[in-house]
Amino acid sequence: MADHKSYWSTTGDQGSIKISEDVVASIAALTTAETDGVAGLYSSFTNELAGLLGKKNMAKGVRVEFVGEDAVMLEIGFLAKFGSPIREVAKNVQENVRSAVKSMTGLDTTAVNVHVGGVTYDASQPPAEEA
Repeated sequence: MADHKSYWSTTGDQGSIKISEDVVASIAALTTAETDGVAGLYSSFTNELAGLLGKKNMAKGVRVEFVGEDAVMLEIGFLAKFGSPIREVAKNVQENVRSAVKSMTGLDTTAVNVHVGGVTYDASQPPAEEA
């Protein structure tokens, strides 16, 4: 396993368990992308944060930081679909990601901070005409 990545780990009577930050980032990214109102992940904010925070795992618009023994803090950037209630979509992302990370890894989330980087619309559908 690569030494530059962070891992959550525990050791029990049957051996050790290690979960990479990439696994948690993938869970968060896929869950975010599947949330209604999300057009896609937004990663340019993470490139700026990478320089400021010195984090290496900035893939897919998700930043992961292990906190304490059994917890993780997440930063997620996404693009909202035009016409979606952005605050509601952001809250749904937080709830969905928190639930997915807990159910798949057993880790608690201390925070799921979301950054809406923009709004997109489907170019194949013309805007609705006013009556």
